[in-house]
Amino acid sequence: MKKTKISLIGFGYWGPNVAKNIYKNNDMELSSICDHQESRLKVARLVYIEQTSYELNYKKILLDPEIDAVAIAVETSGHFKLTKEALLSGKHVYIEKPFTNTVTEAEELKELADSLNLIIHVDHIMIYHPVIKRIKNIFDSGELGDILYFDSMRMNLGQIKKDVSAMWDLSIHDLSIVDYITNGKLPTYVNAIGEKHYNPKESLCHLSLKYGNFLAHMQSSWISPLKERRIVLAGTLKMVVYDDMKSVQKLMIYDKGVDVINGDDMSYSEYAVKTREGDVHAPYIEQEDALFNSLEHFRSCLISGLPSISGTNQAIRLQKILEAADKKMNEVCDYEI
Repeated sequence: MKKTKISLIGFGYWGPNVAKNIYKNNDMELSSICDHQESRLKVARLVYIEQTSYELNYKKILLDPEIDAVAIAVETSGHFKLTKEALLSGKHVYIEKPFTNTVTEAEELKELADSLNLIIHVDHIMIYHPVIKRIKNIFDSGELGDILYFDSMRMNLGQIKKDVSAMWDLSIHDLSIVDYITNGKLPTYVNAIGEKHYNPKESLCHLSLKYGNFLAHMQSSWISPLKERRIVLAGTLKMVVYDDMKSVQKLMIYDKGVDVINGDDMSYSEYAVKTREGDVHAPYIEQEDALFNSLEHFRSCLISGLPSISGTNQAIRLQKILEAADKKMNEVCDYEI
């Protein structure tokens, strides 16, 4: 089988991880690494030596007819321009999240990719994580029941980015998880607050959403003394906790909940409930690299011609939520307290 030839644009913070996972995929070829900083290319040469080529000018990559796709790992502010040029050059695109700065840009790129029959895959990496895939399977099986609430904390000290907020950088992971688990369910209500510390964008954000019958709250911060990556998903039958900072037993399934023991109408005085305590289970989950899985899904889409599950449709759904949240954060209180 012919290998999929992919070139990487951007070898800064996340690019080295993308390069490593392209390189270790036997069905992919890391055709070239491009960065406008010679110092970064020197670092890349120490790793890959003569096993790939190196470019300062990304336009040379786009003009190469042998290259099937480009992986873009630059600041979000550069996503739209690079993706558009790549599509117009006939290249499929793998790109880091968030997809673009605005929904308008995202919709334009979707329309262009569709018209050219090209694939755009946005690296919403968490939906390719084995734990999240297991949670999705548990929910789909009915084991959790209906969702009551989703709580997440995604916090650490740095890396503070200038072109996006902590919400766009961190909470987008949790938005993609809810979107994935619920098959694209959209919230009916969005609210958010945030503060701009050390940064032109918010470095501390609280995002609240209502999805039909369940609530979601997502905290994101670049100014926390502790690194936290925790999700609580509560269902009517069972509840799960995913703590990615644990070295083992990252996923715990709790057979806990609340049962109605008398009355169907909460307006009646005899209405009563009781809490239910059951077993706690830590399922075995084979370790997988979520980034490798994401890239492999992209490759499989190029072979099959099917759209990516984290393609433009999902990216636009998530960015519409983020834009609504930004508007809420910028609202001024119109009454006296």
